[in-house]
Amino acid sequence: MSAMRAIPSAIFRLFFQTIPLALGQIWTNKVRAILTALGIIIGTGAVITVVGGLTGMRDFVLGEFETFGARTIWLWGEVPESKRATMSWTDAKVTTYEAGLILDKAPSIDSITMQTRTSETVSFGKKTVQGVRVMGMWPAWHDIQNRDVVYGRRLSNIDVQEKRQVCLINEAAVEELNLDRDPTGDFLLVGNRRFLIIGVLETKEVSVMFGGGEARTELFIPFETSKSMNPYTWSWFMMQIREPGENEDLTDIAGDAQAELRFILRSHRGLRGEDVDTFLTEVMECNIEQFSGVAGVIGVIATVVVSISLLVGGNGIMNIMLVSVSERTREIGLRKAMGARPIVVLIQFLVEAVMRCLVGGLIGRAGGLGLVAAMRFLPEMALEATVPAWAVTLSLGFSAAVGVFFGMLPAIKAARLNPIDALRHE
Repeated sequence: MSAMRAIPSAIFRLFFQTIPLALGQIWTNKVRAILTALGIIIGTGAVITVVGGLTGMRDFVLGEFETFGARTIWLWGEVPESKRATMSWTDAKVTTYEAGLILDKAPSIDSITMQTRTSETVSFGKKTVQGVRVMGMWPAWHDIQNRDVVYGRRLSNIDVQEKRQVCLINEAAVEELNLDRDPTGDFLLVGNRRFLIIGVLETKEVSVMFGGGEARTELFIPFETSKSMNPYTWSWFMMQIREPGENEDLTDIAGDAQAELRFILRSHRGLRGEDVDTFLTEVMECNIEQFSGVAGVIGVIATVVVSISLLVGGNGIMNIMLVSVSERTREIGLRKAMGARPIVVLIQFLVEAVMRCLVGGLIGRAGGLGLVAAMRFLPEMALEATVPAWAVTLSLGFSAAVGVFFGMLPAIKAARLNPIDALRHE
């Protein structure tokens, strides 16, 4: 029963006597306390800054990946190195027939578009722009890329089948070619051909990490029209993987899609046994998964490295606490002579060490959060850096743990002092 009563008494003494006493000691020697806790301040601030920066970078990069669509998969022809002496690049090209096979026989593929790209000189009136990117595509491109028209209409299957000389342009082209805000119905000269503008697409800026940073003039024309203009241009497929069901994972569906594509094309191209594939695929979801894994590992390593400064700071806390025990030897002796038990003295010095670390941790936390906030104003990147709650909790918890670990030796030394010898100490 007496033990049960002692617990509330100990808790009361801890919160209303020991902690205020520890804070009072820190305030009395505040300059020394701050200098001593400098390692903790730097360590805590570094942990929060690194985690916040990595979180912002990860979200930024994943956001850029997402602009291409997590369900997007590309496929193009490739001549294996072992066959480059006997096989031409024309034999490796993907074809419209193969696109039809994929749509018919690959259940994991929702839609597909043939694509090709050339660089052309485009003119409107007296305005001429050289090196304009002209993309040949099928109507499914709109849904795969999630890009609809702002004015006018989409590309249609009739446009492709009849090889019409029609085009879509982006908003950057409207500005650069000095077109009207809604230029549908106007004609452009693309190379030596006259194209009717049927719609305007919203401009999609490419991030600096993908070699962009500036909006570029783009023209989109029917794939068959593009091939009639430039029969030997390289073509590829861009496809969209089907939506995952309730209990399905997109990564698994992406793996199924790759397996289906490989089986269909190998069968069609007569590849058997150990024959090397004459095509390559790339899945955006796989890139996202790989980057997430790498970012997680980098985050853990960076956090561990910067946490070393917390250990260095803890060593400084231990040294100053040993000095404090020597300075307050008579005080310790007087308390023990008046009946203070060794455990009470031990807790007092241990709490003081922990409070020094926590105060340093709180200062470091404020500095780290300030640096993370400043990252949001970085030019070009504009990182949406945020600090997860677990990072703040971890840094402060680790600071307290450092205080317990490095404060234990000085606390034990103080608790073991002989009161007679302590009172004689000068």
